[in-house]
Amino acid sequence: MKVVVAKSAGFCFGVKRAVDSVYQQIENNENYKKIYTFGPIIHNEEVVKDLESKGVTVVDSIEELKKIKNGIIIIRSHGTTKETYDIINANGLTLVDATCPFVKKIHKIVQEEKGKGKHIIIIGNANHPEVQGIKGWSGNDTTVIGNEEEAEKFELNEIKPVCIVSQTTFNYNKFKYLVEIIEKKGYDISVLDTICNATHERQEEAKKIASEVDEMIVIGGKHSSNTQKLYEICKNECNHTYYIQTLDDLDLNSINENSYVGITAGASTPNNIIEEVHTNVRIKF
Repeated sequence: MKVVVAKSAGFCFGVKRAVDSVYQQIENNENYKKIYTFGPIIHNEEVVKDLESKGVTVVDSIEELKKIKNGIIIIRSHGTTKETYDIINANGLTLVDATCPFVKKIHKIVQEEKGKGKHIIIIGNANHPEVQGIKGWSGNDTTVIGNEEEAEKFELNEIKPVCIVSQTTFNYNKFKYLVEIIEKKGYDISVLDTICNATHERQEEAKKIASEVDEMIVIGGKHSSNTQKLYEICKNECNHTYYIQTLDDLDLNSINENSYVGITAGASTPNNIIEEVHTNVRIKF
C-alpha cells in the first residue's frame, strides 16, 4: 500500500490563529473571567469538546449574547456582524477578535461598496456563519447566491451597479461559473475574488491527488463548509472517497491493502487527527 497526505491538509492560518487565541485566553486568564466564543470557534467537534472541558462556553445566538454582562467573548475566524460588536461593547465585555484577516477584508469591501450605492452579491452558502457575518456589514441591499438556479433567477428591481464578493472557502471554479451567469444579465458589475488562496490551493491539491489514487480519505467536521467542498471535489475524481471526522468513522477493513490511498483534510482539522488516520491506515497494512 502507498499513502499520500496532502501538504495543505489541516489548519489554515486563520483557523490556527483563532484556536490559539482561545487557548491563550485560558492560559492567561488571571482574573478567572468566564470565557465565551460566539459560535463554535471552528467547525470541529473534537476541538470544541476540548475547549468546553477547559471551561469555554459557546454562545449560539444574539439573544444569549445580550444576557452576558461579564466575561471574555472571542469572535471566531468566520467573523460576525456589526450588531454583535455593538452588543459586546454595550455590555462591557472583553473582546478578543479572532476574525480571519481575509474575512475582515471582505467586511471592509462590502461596507465601502455599499456606501457607493452598489448592490452586494455574496457568492456562498447563505446559512454559513461567514456569509451571515459579511451580510451583517453589507446591509439589506444584499443577495446571497449559492447555486446555478439562484444565479439564473437574480434580478434587481432598480438599475444600479453590482459588487460581487465570495465566501472565502467557496469552490473557485463554481464561483467563476456563477459570476459568468450573472454577468450575462448586463448589469454594471465589479467582481472581487475574495476566495482565500489557501482554500484554492487546498482544493486544487485535493483534486490532483484524488485523480491519481484508488481511494481517498477526506477528514473534517460534519458542519465544515470547506471540508464538504473538498469531499465533493474528491468524489468527482475518485469514486472510493470517504468523509470522516475522526479515525473512529473510518472502516479500515473497507480499504484494499493494495490500494494507493490519498488523505486530505479541511481547514478546521487538527494535525493530530490527520496523523492518527495516516498512521493507522499504514499500520493496518
